[in-house]
Amino acid sequence: MTGLKRWSGLSLVLTLGLLGLVACGSKGINRAPVEERVTGVGTSAGVTPVVKPPQGFEHAGKPGYYTVKPGDTLTRIALEHGQSPRDIARWSQVENPNRIEVGQVLRVVPPSGQEVQVQPVSRPLVSAGSLNQPAAAAPTPSATPASAPASTAGTVPPESRPAAASDTDINWIWPTNGVVLASFDDVKNKGVDIGGVAGDPVVAAADGRVVYVGAGLRGYGNLIILKHNNVYLTAYAHNQTLLVKEDQSVLKGQKIAEMGNSDADRVKLHFEVRRQGKPVDPAKYLPAR
Repeated sequence: MTGLKRWSGLSLVLTLGLLGLVACGSKGINRAPVEERVTGVGTSAGVTPVVKPPQGFEHAGKPGYYTVKPGDTLTRIALEHGQSPRDIARWSQVENPNRIEVGQVLRVVPPSGQEVQVQPVSRPLVSAGSLNQPAAAAPTPSATPASAPASTAGTVPPESRPAAASDTDINWIWPTNGVVLASFDDVKNKGVDIGGVAGDPVVAAADGRVVYVGAGLRGYGNLIILKHNNVYLTAYAHNQTLLVKEDQSVLKGQKIAEMGNSDADRVKLHFEVRRQGKPVDPAKYLPAR
């Protein structure tokens, strides 16, 4: 009888021990359910999320394309490549010109057969008092002799200005009166600064098309950019009033803005000439005063 009791006690102990082992095994399984394993695979076992490459990445490094860098804006990219922001957005199929991303590749030269031509303007240079050409424009008599041969027969009226013989043949005028406050410096000043008082007229330095109007370029304030041909742009910065719209054709001497001090320490016009996007010294193009 005593042996039976001992055997029963031993059996009970063994049974309890087995149950404990089963319980421990169950707890070990419950620590790693299927969901946790799947999550672990998704985060650390090599499942890589799909990342969409930047727009135009396949053209990176090719001639005629530009890869967006931190701090870039479409306006600055266009100015530095001698193009219109709107044209670059169209060539690059940019849906929102105000949102470009680092690494995005933009076309900065027109596709073959889509070169942008500035439409000739046939209106008179001076009409109805709408133009305000500065006195500094007086030393431009070269326009008259150039048109004289066309009128020798007495049947062809002279044009408002002669057509440029090439993209580099432009008769420039000063964009405003006033003393030069700062000359061109390739490092410190990419144009010339011309003094004046608020409201002084700012005129187009040559015939062209308005490709930018706004204040989206830091350091330039209220800015106008004109495209004169496939080589030259001019920029007019710090204005208080802008009088033209994008895509508008303007004449040499036409009033396009009024001088101001937007994003500047004083009233002045900052004027740039850009040759294929590169700043050049305006004094080499403007007539001597």
